[in-house]
Amino acid sequence: MAKLACVLLLVAAAACADASRIVGGNPTDIESYPSIVQVEFRTGILWGQSCAANILTSRYLLSAAHCFDGLFFNIRNRRIRAGTDRRGTGGVIIEITRRVNHPTYGRSGMDGDVSVIQLTTPLVYSDQIQPVFIPPQDFALPNGLPVVHAGWGTTSSGGLSSSILRDVTIYTIDNALCTSRYASLLIPQRVTENMICAGILDVGGKDACQGDSGGPLYYDDILVGVVSWGRGCADPFYPGVSARVASYTDWIVATAV
Repeated sequence: MAKLACVLLLVAAAACADASRIVGGNPTDIESYPSIVQVEFRTGILWGQSCAANILTSRYLLSAAHCFDGLFFNIRNRRIRAGTDRRGTGGVIIEITRRVNHPTYGRSGMDGDVSVIQLTTPLVYSDQIQPVFIPPQDFALPNGLPVVHAGWGTTSSGGLSSSILRDVTIYTIDNALCTSRYASLLIPQRVTENMICAGILDVGGKDACQGDSGGPLYYDDILVGVVSWGRGCADPFYPGVSARVASYTDWIVATAV
């Protein structure tokens, strides 16, 4: 019950506010983004960071469903590393006991690309480990709003991952415009009302990239998006796409108990 109350407090706080993969960004520190954690994958005996997640409470995280899915998915091949801005080193490592992908995930393109993750043991809060605020259900962001990605993903499409946490500021883009652009592809990609498009439209150069999936899209201190998909990285014509957290707030609160 205490866990549920904590999530509800996050939603209430966000309601009162004014309100994978980093290309073109800058190095930052974990104290600036203490709610982000690394999601590490195991291949054989080796572990490596491939996604990110966001702290909701000491026992529950929010990430992208596609980071916790697939033909050979096994919960024992995922763990999280919290409290460090260095990729693959430092902080604390905690195993995952359960993941719940949104029930609509996999039914229509990348719609529903969110997952609630439960940890085996609780996180201990500190300056480097803190929960994030989430917006109330159906909270709408205006177009042209400055928002921030953070993560350890590649610094160019298909490039090398960053060894240090990085962040980048971009801007929300009209959903209808984003929809029309992705519809123009040879194989059209579906953008829904449950997604947020963001970037530097017709300029490009700034975005999340491979390895940032599941990580945050922030407006101020509020987690408004979860990095989901896009065409390449930092493309001037095709913005990056994040799952819209406000489309799933009620489900997140009901699941993180």
